[in-house]
Amino acid sequence: MSHGPFVVPRPEKPLRVVVWSTGTIGRHAIAGVDAHPDLELVGVWTSTAEKHGQDAGRLAGLDRDLGIKATTDRDELVALRPDCIVHGAMTDDRVFESIADLTALIRDGVNVVSSGPVILLHPDGTLPAEMIEQIHEAGRQGGASLHVNGIDPGFANDVLPLVMTSLSQRIDHVKVSEIADYSTYYQPVVMRDLFGFGQPMDFKALLWEPGILTTAWGPVVRVIADGLGVTLDEPLVEEVERRPAPRSVETVSVDVAEGTMGSVRFRVIGTVDGVPRITLEHVTRTDAEAEPTWPTPNEGDGCYRIEVTGEPCLKVEFTHHGEHGDHNVSGMIVTAQRLINAIPAVVAAKPGLVTPLDLPLVTGRGLVTGTTEG
Repeated sequence: MSHGPFVVPRPEKPLRVVVWSTGTIGRHAIAGVDAHPDLELVGVWTSTAEKHGQDAGRLAGLDRDLGIKATTDRDELVALRPDCIVHGAMTDDRVFESIADLTALIRDGVNVVSSGPVILLHPDGTLPAEMIEQIHEAGRQGGASLHVNGIDPGFANDVLPLVMTSLSQRIDHVKVSEIADYSTYYQPVVMRDLFGFGQPMDFKALLWEPGILTTAWGPVVRVIADGLGVTLDEPLVEEVERRPAPRSVETVSVDVAEGTMGSVRFRVIGTVDGVPRITLEHVTRTDAEAEPTWPTPNEGDGCYRIEVTGEPCLKVEFTHHGEHGDHNVSGMIVTAQRLINAIPAVVAAKPGLVTPLDLPLVTGRGLVTGTTEG
């Protein structure tokens, strides 16, 4: 079967893949690699000593052995010479350490797709240029590429809105939003320490310190601007509105007592000559019934909403839901799968840090149930 020039051909033989972590993303990545006909799972890394030597299939909750034992030995996995690593380890609380880890992997000649740190979603405007050049140089030395993506930051607010703008005659403003109930989102460090949910309203959570939102989500605004050929004013604009919980609720990550922080609405805005042109918004609740005047999903517990104002006006609401779980479970799956399905394109890409704008069309080729492709 032939394909257009914007789709990477299927590899002649399965690409050898290592999954880096066995947690909320890693366990789904193991299952995703195992299920993909163009990929072969050859190794799994874990940071947990108790998981060392355990079968990857059991760690992924597959109820069957895959014949691959998890290891805490980084060099053992690099020595396997995999074509790519799917890196799903926690990076939010160790940004610069993780950048060093990822840089070392591509210097060692291993391509990497990673869910973080999200600061690497787009190279310009956040990290010092010399640090980005070090990543590119490591890639050139190893002949390997690094691609950071996922669902948000990732597909829901880079590729999807940019594809929508291909229908536009005039673009006045692009707004990308995540509107979600995080009560079933299991990331205690993120929920309690970074967001400050369940903490007193005067708690100094990291995300609300000046400049942190721009560091974390600014790359989303910048990749959209890059895709549209727009030069933004500096710095980006940050807006935050936090609200106390109207009642006590229990979430899977943290208990939220009445009066402690329960909901937040924040924006990172890119302006041109002082006029807002690109907005990233998050509306995050720990109680689905809280803040009824804030935006809510049209259906389900969470959505991504893309709104393009101009001629014509465009609006898409994108939702996902797990077959055996809620939107937070499927959020981990779609994050993992966006990376997994991008592996052939990343392996074929130029060395160094690559963004969604550097890759061809990524699809779920080979994943349609009960079919094969010649």
